[in-house]
Amino acid sequence: MRATKLQEKFDFDIQVRHFPLHPETPAEGRTLEELFAGRNIDVAASQERLFKTMQDEGLPYSKRTMTYNSRLAQELAKWAESQPDGEKIHRALFEAYFVDRANIAELDELLKVVRKVGLSEDDAKKVLESREFGLSVDLDWKRCQRLQLSSVPVFAINGRGVMGAQPVEVLEQLLQESSVEEKK
Repeated sequence: MRATKLQEKFDFDIQVRHFPLHPETPAEGRTLEELFAGRNIDVAASQERLFKTMQDEGLPYSKRTMTYNSRLAQELAKWAESQPDGEKIHRALFEAYFVDRANIAELDELLKVVRKVGLSEDDAKKVLESREFGLSVDLDWKRCQRLQLSSVPVFAINGRGVMGAQPVEVLEQLLQESSVEEKK
């Protein structure tokens, strides 16, 4: 990932905030054609751009035909961030969704991800069933709305930011202009 590469040069921490990307998507998912119906979006061309972006980043990607509601996965990620080595969940959820094409709205699929990263399956199940981290995700979503964010990813530091998959040079300039200390 671009941000991870930049951490080798600049001294900063990454904090994940969750974004309400298509929250109206039902748990069983929707086809991409259904999702983009009436929006004048060429689904095939969009998938090709996404595939190229992933390839350029060295990220695995399987062309997909479905989208799924990510709300429960976001709540799982919030919980995982509170656990030792829990940040590994982000990459694992990415792979479950974009590589394995798993329905990340389903409890069983999320528990597979939990097992993969070595977190407590029992604890994760309790957290997901109780929706204990729902408020934390709500706060992230409200922050996104307040900042008028409309796409992901967003890179922000010290009150400045850029939206979308930006070239490394743009992110490096953002870091330099935001007075982040460069590693020697």
